[in-house]
Amino acid sequence: MTRRSVLTGLGAAGAGGLLAACGVKPAYVPEERRAGPDLSGRERSVTFANWPLYIDTDDDDPRRRPSLDAFRERTGISVHYTEEINDNDEFFGKIGPALMNGQPVDRDLVVVSDWMAARFVRLGWVQKMDRAAQVNVAGHLDPQLLRPAFDPGRLHSVPWQSGITGIAYNRRRLGRELRSTRQLWDADLRGKVTLLSGLDEALPLLMQGDGADVTRWTQDDFHAVCDRIEDLVRRKHIRRFTGNDYIKDLAGGDVLACQAYSGDVIQLQADDPDIEFVVPEEGGELWAESLLIPNLARHKANAEKLVDHYYEPEVAAGLAAWVNYVCPVPAARAVLADSGDGELAALAEDPLVFPDREMRGRLATARDITSAERKAMAKRWNGIVGL
Repeated sequence: MTRRSVLTGLGAAGAGGLLAACGVKPAYVPEERRAGPDLSGRERSVTFANWPLYIDTDDDDPRRRPSLDAFRERTGISVHYTEEINDNDEFFGKIGPALMNGQPVDRDLVVVSDWMAARFVRLGWVQKMDRAAQVNVAGHLDPQLLRPAFDPGRLHSVPWQSGITGIAYNRRRLGRELRSTRQLWDADLRGKVTLLSGLDEALPLLMQGDGADVTRWTQDDFHAVCDRIEDLVRRKHIRRFTGNDYIKDLAGGDVLACQAYSGDVIQLQADDPDIEFVVPEEGGELWAESLLIPNLARHKANAEKLVDHYYEPEVAAGLAAWVNYVCPVPAARAVLADSGDGELAALAEDPLVFPDREMRGRLATARDITSAERKAMAKRWNGIVGL
């Protein structure tokens, strides 16, 4: 399982499915009831739950994480770091019952994809962060990630890392360039194309390929995409729908082009420079996975300090150099460029880590699927992809 994959029962396994299974209606928690006693002053610790392989590690000792060590040395706050998040819905099911019942979840800071963060925010299950205590976040957060539809102003969430959904292809094997999502449907790619299986992951790029504005897409936009993909499936143009296992298909030559994530392709290019990543002419999706502080977190102030630590440009630069996703701190680019290290300086010029102005003009953050829309949409989409 990977950070951008979802369980097959997306529509039923989300917020509504969990709450219905428990026999209760979703209960919104107002802001004034979300905070509990903050023990940060006397307990110099914080518990941080993240995805596997999503933080810098020491080359000689993978158990050490330099950015966390630096935070402890600077603040005296120790970090209990766990790599326990393997799937958004799975993690929601793990901590959701406690949050639903007004109980602490023994985690001060968690990272989930923004479409899942939207559920937490709408349910009122996460706390507003104190931006007055987060000068680095206030000063360095990428403006293009500042106002997601589910959390205007990013009051309850802060991007951990960001990424781009676009097209990956093997230029040598295909024998030509791809520059448009529409080109995925060309006759010479029949049976050699894969699409992402997750509704939230696949939909925005496909809508953009149809010319839709994904910041305010409509039901008509959704059904137009579904009609197109149903026809392509019938004609056996699409080889299959995947999670992150498209990486193996592309690297092995079983497919020539696919929907893909920028961070994955950077890793693939290290082994095969013929693999290219394209932000299509019609546009690509800029997404994020974000830090949240759950209700009743026992060390909220310590968690806020840890979030702000990662928005210091020097720290953000070190993390970007390790994970190779889109860095949500543009000021980190200058740190890498001026590092005196050729490899790091090259990373500073990589538009898949620090998008340039031209690329940013083709990126958009899709509005998320509302709880009222999700059940019917997931039913249709999952029927098409065979989930």
